[in-house]
Amino acid sequence: LSSNKIGHTGTLDKFATGLIVALSGQATKLARFFTEFDKEYEGTILFGKETDTLDIEGSVIYTAPPPSIETIKTVLPAFLGEINQVPPIFSAVHINGERSYKKARKGEGVNPPARQITIKSLDIINWTSPSLTLKISCSKGTYIRSLARDIGLACGSRGFLESLKRTRVGPLNVSAAVDPEDFNPQLNIMPLKDAAALIPGIVKGFIKREYYKSVNNGLPLKEAFFLSPPCYREGDIISLL
Repeated sequence: LSSNKIGHTGTLDKFATGLIVALSGQATKLARFFTEFDKEYEGTILFGKETDTLDIEGSVIYTAPPPSIETIKTVLPAFLGEINQVPPIFSAVHINGERSYKKARKGEGVNPPARQITIKSLDIINWTSPSLTLKISCSKGTYIRSLARDIGLACGSRGFLESLKRTRVGPLNVSAAVDPEDFNPQLNIMPLKDAAALIPGIVKGFIKREYYKSVNNGLPLKEAFFLSPPCYREGDIISLL
């Protein structure tokens, strides 16, 4: 690559697989826009047990009989739409200035505050008791590990995430991705103008209409351009296209 500036728009848990969007050069300035995109996952919940990490790498802390598929189908609709979700204690959430997982590893009591997330769809892909595979479309900030825990509890059981694959970030699908070992910079880099074209809806939701043309012409963003207080740094450049 011609640039030594590389960034990403969200990591995956170390046991998970799937899509990570990497940005280089000037495209790293788009990272904050890409993080706003909805995500899609395929996750498998193993019922009957709950681990301290809420995934397959943790230690079992609770057990319970697994539910029937009828019970599962009954409780799933309660998780659609806007819901409050408590992140896992082993997560990157900040608590009093320190990552939650660091506190948990030290044996400190951790109680991450609940936050509002949105589950757009929950579709059953496969049920082979006690494992349920779901296709999940959700907002940023959603922890699928927490979703596994909460669905297990709602069923009168316990559950943790046995496997997880991120299949989509906004309009970007894992089917168009490339494995790191197969990466070819001549073939596998999306031009900056094409990447920017993926996000005009998000940008236009924040920028005052009278500034569209100026920003399109390359004028760096300033706080006065925004409809509401921005989460963007002054001087960032983006095209609305």
